[in-house]
Amino acid sequence: MPGSNSSAPAAYAELEPVSLTVHSVATPDLADPELAARRRTARGRLKMLLVLAVCAAPVVASYFTYFVIRPGTRNNYATLVVPTRSLPDLALRRLDGAAVTASALRGQWLLVAVGPAACDAACDKRLFMQRQLREMLGRDRDRLDKVWFITDDAPLAGTLRAAIEAPVAVTALRAERQALARWLAPAPGQALEDHLYLVDPMGEWMMRLPAAPEPPRVKRDLERLLRAAASWDLPGR
Repeated sequence: MPGSNSSAPAAYAELEPVSLTVHSVATPDLADPELAARRRTARGRLKMLLVLAVCAAPVVASYFTYFVIRPGTRNNYATLVVPTRSLPDLALRRLDGAAVTASALRGQWLLVAVGPAACDAACDKRLFMQRQLREMLGRDRDRLDKVWFITDDAPLAGTLRAAIEAPVAVTALRAERQALARWLAPAPGQALEDHLYLVDPMGEWMMRLPAAPEPPRVKRDLERLLRAAASWDLPGR
């Protein structure tokens, strides 16, 4: 129809064009600097935990094998410490008075003794036992260090000084007895000084020898532990 053709263009002309506008939205990190900082910190901590987990995995695996997978085949003579006790931040001093950080002891198996500088007959026996047990390990002996925590400031007895000056020396460090007693613990009815204590390379006290140990039986315990840790522990610090 003639009228309809003339009215359609006029109707379309009255409509306004439609435009699309895209508004940018700020990301949460850009909008909130504090939130961004928290997220970066969380990511950093996660990465650090992953690195620690990778480093600790061989240790955990070896102990899991020793303590869990093969408990029936293990007949340990010495007393296992479960859970293990971490090396605390002890105030340690060399014989010349120089301070030593406790963390410096990590990285090696330690056969630890505790006692005063005046070494009596029982002390002499522990010195002998400490030396013999290390030598009995044969080619693995370089994975074990001898440590003696001296609990007073008195002059050293001759036998103790000789052990410190020996070719394979005892590492002698002065430490407070009370601080050591919060980390190491004797068997019921025994004194702290009556035992030798085994500490692993991570600084974990994990075994206590009997007060009057039988060397062949202790040797078997040490050999089993060193064999279980062979995948991650190497001689020397």
